[in-house]
Amino acid sequence: MRAYLDYASTTPLDERVLEEMLPWLKEEFANPTGIYSLSQRARQAVEGARERVAEFIGASPSEVVFTSSGTEACNLAIKGYALANRRQGNRIVVSAVEHMAVLEACRALEKHGFEVAVVGVDEHGCVKPEELEKAVTGETLLVVVQLASNEIGTIQNIRELAEVAHERGAAFFCDACIANGSVPVDVDALDVELLAMSAHKMYGPKGVGALYVAEGTRIEPLIHGGGQERGYRSGTENVPGIVGFGRACEIAAREMEAEGERIRRMRDRMVRRVMQEIEDVRLNGHPERRLPGNANFAIAYIEGESLVLELDFAGVSASTGSACTSPTLEPSHVLTAIGLSKAQAHGSLRVTLGRFTTEEEVEHFLEVLPGVVERLRRISPFKRGGEEYV
Repeated sequence: MRAYLDYASTTPLDERVLEEMLPWLKEEFANPTGIYSLSQRARQAVEGARERVAEFIGASPSEVVFTSSGTEACNLAIKGYALANRRQGNRIVVSAVEHMAVLEACRALEKHGFEVAVVGVDEHGCVKPEELEKAVTGETLLVVVQLASNEIGTIQNIRELAEVAHERGAAFFCDACIANGSVPVDVDALDVELLAMSAHKMYGPKGVGALYVAEGTRIEPLIHGGGQERGYRSGTENVPGIVGFGRACEIAAREMEAEGERIRRMRDRMVRRVMQEIEDVRLNGHPERRLPGNANFAIAYIEGESLVLELDFAGVSASTGSACTSPTLEPSHVLTAIGLSKAQAHGSLRVTLGRFTTEEEVEHFLEVLPGVVERLRRISPFKRGGEEYV
């Protein structure tokens, strides 16, 4: 049996999404910028999807800009806002647990004279408003905090944090890529100027994302050309992907609540079993305020990559953390930010459930995990009470 338990990395394409995409991959192939009827049908499909995405997050269609990915949406938000509003200040405040798409975009701006301040988090990965207050100065033009962590699942109190930014005249950007489709997202309730989304994290296709840009918010484009997407993002639109994104949002709006409850029950049972049956295991992230399908374990005295490979041999697909940074040998910056040592962070296992996860898959994981952990601990260089594990 194969149990896919890495939904935070990517989600399977929902068959209903694929069905709606197929005509735009085959007979309806026209470029949406043309003036003849084939092109106008493609244009109508793009704008129809834009309406669906906008409705899903409580925005106006004119506030949604389609991109090639969540990473591009994050870069457009951070770099685009910084470049367009530099006269307001040159300081960007970002949390220590952001996705690398955010952190690397901020680091790139440092080469252009911007100052980047990193705000720490508590042991659950939460940004404290009082800590943010210390970091946001009169020179701060943008505050960046994710809605939820793709690694440890912790959900931030974005509205409270945005209030801190706005009191000091700074705008707020929220990376909601991993949260969209799992928990409700409303841009007015969050009170943010910019918000990133990704289709493949919510059962849509890869290669398409979106950026919410609140009316009146100025950003500079990063890609120049034919002026598509109201000049914010040039390039021929990915019509099939955009159509699929819109359909994915429509399905999530209807099914997310019931789906979340089912997934949460499976996850909670899984967490209880793991903590009961295996010694020296810690659950990383907030114990309650977390994404429904997320469970991130620090399993002592083993090495995470070996654990993932052994689980793969046993028919379980899981990960040690973000799929975007898994090729590196460095421990997760998210786990070290919440206080884990490098050795502890290297022993992490992220298990994420989703729409198509079955009870049988979870049970299979629970059956094979204890044996895998026991085998790896027998040969592990990390010893109980040893200096290596501090």
